[in-house]
Amino acid sequence: MYGQGHKYCGKSMEQSRASDRLERGEGNLAGCRAVVMGLGLHGGGVGVAQYLAAQGAMVTVTDLRDEATLQPSLAELEGLPLRYVLGRHEDADFRHADLVLRNPAVPLDSPYLALAQEAGARIEMESSLFVQACPSEFIAGITGTKGKTTTTVLLSQMLDAAGYHVVTAGNLRISMLSQLAEITAETRVVLELSSWQLEAFVPHEYSPPLAVVTNVLIDHLNRYAGMDDYAAAKEINVRCQRQTDVAVLNRDNEYTRAMGARAPGKVVWFSGQDAIPGAADAPESGAHQRVNMAAASAAARQWDVNDSVIATAVRNFTGVPHRQELVREWHGIRFINDTTATMPTATVACIETIPGPKVLLLGGADKRLDFSGLAQTLHDHQDTIRGIVLLEGSATDQLAAALPLPVAGRYADIAQALEQAVALARSGDAVILSPGCASFGMFTHEFERGDAFRTWVAALPE
Repeated sequence: MYGQGHKYCGKSMEQSRASDRLERGEGNLAGCRAVVMGLGLHGGGVGVAQYLAAQGAMVTVTDLRDEATLQPSLAELEGLPLRYVLGRHEDADFRHADLVLRNPAVPLDSPYLALAQEAGARIEMESSLFVQACPSEFIAGITGTKGKTTTTVLLSQMLDAAGYHVVTAGNLRISMLSQLAEITAETRVVLELSSWQLEAFVPHEYSPPLAVVTNVLIDHLNRYAGMDDYAAAKEINVRCQRQTDVAVLNRDNEYTRAMGARAPGKVVWFSGQDAIPGAADAPESGAHQRVNMAAASAAARQWDVNDSVIATAVRNFTGVPHRQELVREWHGIRFINDTTATMPTATVACIETIPGPKVLLLGGADKRLDFSGLAQTLHDHQDTIRGIVLLEGSATDQLAAALPLPVAGRYADIAQALEQAVALARSGDAVILSPGCASFGMFTHEFERGDAFRTWVAALPE
């Protein structure tokens, strides 16, 4: 973990560019025995496997999930010379590997990684492999607990409106390595980076030249030792910058303010209180959205995007799927998909942003988070809460105990939960999936949960 004052950088003004900083990891991959540890379903593992195969590596793809679960990803790899070990990991694959590419979901203390390291294997992730191969030095890394996807997409649209060639990839389910062929030396590369993807930069003492941290809020305490450890992982985005690099940080967040005091390069502050070009006419509203707009605007200015272009992008921005997404209006009822609200504070933001009476779908998997703030918000907004329906999961008992309002039902099937929600709703209400919890158990990931919501709503008869 990184929480104990992780001092892994100490570079001067003479720091070299990314390609030089990662030089010790570069080399010809032809004939390399490579293990892709965790194929996954978000595209990263597929991109890694395709890239390694194209480089001539001898690739083994291994995942604890079985073939049926991984079928969407396996279909994209059909025809490639890959060896698969699915439903398990085999010690021998790691003992004999030259290179292991770990999925972000694989913890650093995995015993299989230890086996590979003991045998002298190089451990990488897609993010570090991408930076080694990327021909552009114009790389923006966007991280934060909430708002990173919206900020990433909005920044990309601002840069596109300014006439730049833009490539967007990373944690928004777009493989970085799959985009390499489109990138030139002048391309603006905008990467959404999770804390886990940032971990790959630590051995290389690397941070993106333009780094944005939207905020650090309580989350992922099932993965990190505590908030200091989690915040330190987010700070990787900034900590190893050069003095000529730029960190764009939220001045209203205690953790990002502390990062600013330690940042090696220039610090640019943003806030939801900033004057944002075009915001008065923006279709997206809410305090959380203003913060995202402010972050994207501040970052865009570092690459010489003027305020008139920023205003145009803000006015034309219609949001990102799965984030307070209006799926359909049916018989006067609005159905809103906010499945990426996997923490209570995100659900609070949704309750405070969406107007009118609401029926809420809450609950899911545990991340060791506190529901007291959500409970207080529900109490404060009880006049607008038409009903609460719970989705089953490892956190649902704790959530149910914290709720100040009665629950209409608990369901292990989202279709049954939605049937109950619709029975409670009236014309003018919103039925909102904003669970405040992770999705594991009922779903493979939160996007599958959101897609199930969308599919059910789309099938409602006229």
